[in-house]
Amino acid sequence: MSTFTTLNPSSGETLAEYETLSDADVTSALGRATDAYGKWSRAALQERAALLSRIADLHRERKAELVQAIANEMGKPISQGEGEVELAASIYDYYADQGPQLLRDEELEVAGGGRALVRTSSTGPILGIMPWNYPLYQVARFVAPNLLLGNTILLKHARSCTQTSLLIESIVRDAGAPSGIYENLVVSSSQIGSIIADPRLQGVSITGSEEAGRTVAQQAGKYLKKCVLELGGSDPFIVLPDADLTHALDLAAAGRFSNAGQACTSSKRMIVHSDVYDEFLSGIVERAKGWTTGDPTDRSTKMGPMATISGRKEVADQVEDAVSKGATVHIGGAVPDGSGAFYPATVLSGVTKDMRAYSEELFGPVAVVYKVDSTEEAITLANDSRFGLGSAVFTQDPELAAEVADRLEVGMVGLNSLIRSQPSLPFGGVKASGIGRELGRLGLDEFANKKMLRIA
Repeated sequence: MSTFTTLNPSSGETLAEYETLSDADVTSALGRATDAYGKWSRAALQERAALLSRIADLHRERKAELVQAIANEMGKPISQGEGEVELAASIYDYYADQGPQLLRDEELEVAGGGRALVRTSSTGPILGIMPWNYPLYQVARFVAPNLLLGNTILLKHARSCTQTSLLIESIVRDAGAPSGIYENLVVSSSQIGSIIADPRLQGVSITGSEEAGRTVAQQAGKYLKKCVLELGGSDPFIVLPDADLTHALDLAAAGRFSNAGQACTSSKRMIVHSDVYDEFLSGIVERAKGWTTGDPTDRSTKMGPMATISGRKEVADQVEDAVSKGATVHIGGAVPDGSGAFYPATVLSGVTKDMRAYSEELFGPVAVVYKVDSTEEAITLANDSRFGLGSAVFTQDPELAAEVADRLEVGMVGLNSLIRSQPSLPFGGVKASGIGRELGRLGLDEFANKKMLRIA
């Protein structure tokens, strides 16, 4: 076994030291998940739903402890942490409440008579590889639908959020989960391959980087395992001449700087028509001034540190590359003195194709503002990305909004709104943003056996 430490991104101080599981421990955990699957998959739907309801209740009861953990481990401000706890709880509630309806048999039309139906059932133990940026919400959207189905869970959380992962494990256990249906794995990345290769595992879901997604997809493909990949994005935020600029600007700032810009569906590329470009640029700079950094445990703080020093360095390097090639920094753009992984709210313009900021995901509080002269040019620029997760379109013309939405190469579009997760709405993208969907009915179907029954 090896050990590792977790760090407080506000101070750089060590939080705790943990041991990774041995290979034998991992094998035992997979064995427990496999053994538990036999009973859990046959448990009454009402029993599975009731467990989710209790998990939701315990998230709310232990809100203060959860919020403190994620503030310490990844720097999320308290008010945003409280919102994440509620969002996670609402996901468990949704699948608990809607489970019977979501899992109803689907009748099919049969040519020539007779009956047929599709029954949604479980598949077995599945592995979830979770990120640090939303350490409660990301787990909930993977765990809730699969426990409802009757699958059992192996959960590998980001190492930096180990305390949070242990708190989630304790909540599931204290909610009355049978032994083995939820196994928290404190393991290294090198151990994941052997888990995926094990014939007892039936699928794997990862939210993470493109590189990690490719590795997992290759392993899943090799061993014929179903996989869901959520790999980030570079979401376009299109502002057309007739947009309500105050509304658009308020959402642009919130969408870009909340969670220190560390969100897959954050508004990273602001594509603004030339008729309103100058007003929009000055407006987003003015709003960025209000997103000052501070102690995430102070309720008045709007933006905490980034989660890691290495993550901040990546963003700072992307900004420096853009500036060195001619981009303009209107606010921010410099690593502050002092301890911690803080980085200021930053606004860039003049970004061109030869700059890293044009083609790479900016996973930090940096907004890039582009000027375009037509709706057609806005769509072309929006689609000139290897990513295709979320997007937003701002115009007061409903028909134009629908037309632009139809032409965007993305998995989700907000019309005069941001993409905000809700339990009933499917979440996911296309192109390099990943494969598959989470949440809603589509999320429930990803690791389900859609069994067809032909009745004579």
